[in-house]
Amino acid sequence: MNDSDSNFSCYHPSIVEYRYFAVTWGIIVSLVGTVGNVLTVIAFALDKKLQTRFNLLIINLTLADILYCSFLQPFSVDSYLHLYWRSGANFCRVFGMLLFVSNSVSILNLCLIAVSRYILITNNKLFDRIFCRLGTTLILLCTWVIGFASFAPLWPVFVLVPKVCTCSFHRIKGRPYTTILMGFYFVVGLGCVGVFYYLIHRKVKSAAKALDQYKLGNAKKIKSNVSGANSGMIDKLHELEDSGVDTAASSEIISEHLPSSKATVTSSSTDYVKSVPVPPPKDTGSDFKKVTRMCFVVFLFFVISYIPFMMLNIFDAKNKAPQVLHMIAANLTWLNSCINPILYAAMNRQFRDAYKRVLLLVINKFRRT
Repeated sequence: MNDSDSNFSCYHPSIVEYRYFAVTWGIIVSLVGTVGNVLTVIAFALDKKLQTRFNLLIINLTLADILYCSFLQPFSVDSYLHLYWRSGANFCRVFGMLLFVSNSVSILNLCLIAVSRYILITNNKLFDRIFCRLGTTLILLCTWVIGFASFAPLWPVFVLVPKVCTCSFHRIKGRPYTTILMGFYFVVGLGCVGVFYYLIHRKVKSAAKALDQYKLGNAKKIKSNVSGANSGMIDKLHELEDSGVDTAASSEIISEHLPSSKATVTSSSTDYVKSVPVPPPKDTGSDFKKVTRMCFVVFLFFVISYIPFMMLNIFDAKNKAPQVLHMIAANLTWLNSCINPILYAAMNRQFRDAYKRVLLLVINKFRRT
C-alpha cells in the first residue's frame, strides 16, 4: 500500500467485524431519514395548516437532515464497507465541509426554535415583527450563510480521519480555529438552547400558577355570592314559617326566588371576570406546551447523540481509546439526522395527520397506475 492509499484507508483488524453493523446501521439511517424528512417537506407543502412561520424553522432543520441522510450518508456507508475512502481527495473536502455545514445549520435552527418559542410566550408583538414571512426567510438563509462561512476556512485541512472512517477536519492542523468553532456551536449554541427552554419552563409554570390562582379566586367569589343568596332565602323562609305559612307555600316562594339568586350570581361573577384579565383558551396553552415539548425532545436527542462523541474526543486527545469505540460514538451521531420525523409523528397530531394524508395520496396514486 503506497502513501496515497494509506491516506484514505481506515483499516484496522479490530473493526473488520464491526463494520458490518456500522454499514447496516448507516443504511437504516439513510433510508429512514430520507423517507421521513422528504415526507415532512411534502406534508408541509400540501397541508396549509402546517404552513406557519414557526414550521419554516422545522423545515429548515429538515433540509439540513436531508442533506446528510440523502447525500452524505451513502458515502459514509461505502467507506465503512470498504474501510477505505474511494471518492478522492477533492470530494473528501466537499464531504467534510457539507457535513459540518449540516451540523451547524441544525444547531442554529435549534437555537432559533428555542428563542422563537420564548419570544412567542413573552412578547407576541415582537415575535410577529421578527418572525414575519420575510424576516423568517432571511433568518433561515443566514443560517446557511453562517454555516458555510464558518467552515470555509477549513477547506485545506479536510481529510479522512481513520479512527471514524469519515472525512473531517485535521485535528492538529485545524487548531485553534476548530476549537473555537466547536466551542461556539456545541457549547455556546446548545447551551443557549438549554437556557431558553429553562426560561420557557419557568414562564409556563408561572402562568399556570397564576391561572390556578385566578380560578381559585373566581370560585371563591361565586361561592360567596351563592352563599349570600341562599342565606337570604333561608332568612325569608324562617320569617314565613313564623307567620304561619305552610310548607307547600314555602316551597313555592323558594322556587320563585331561586332564579333571581342565580341571576345575581351570574351578574356578580361577570363583574368579577371583567376586573380580572381573561386567561388564554385552554386549547391554545395546551398546544403551545405540546409543540414546545416536542421541540425540546428534538433538542434532547441531538444532545444525546453527540455527547459521547464530543466527550470521547475531549478526553482521548492522544487517541489511546480503541478505534471501535470512536466509531461507535461517531455512528451514534447519525441518529440525529433520521429521528426527527419520528418525533414529529409521535408528538404532534398535525404532523401525524399530514403524514397519513401524504401516504394515502401516494398509495392511491400507485393503485391507479
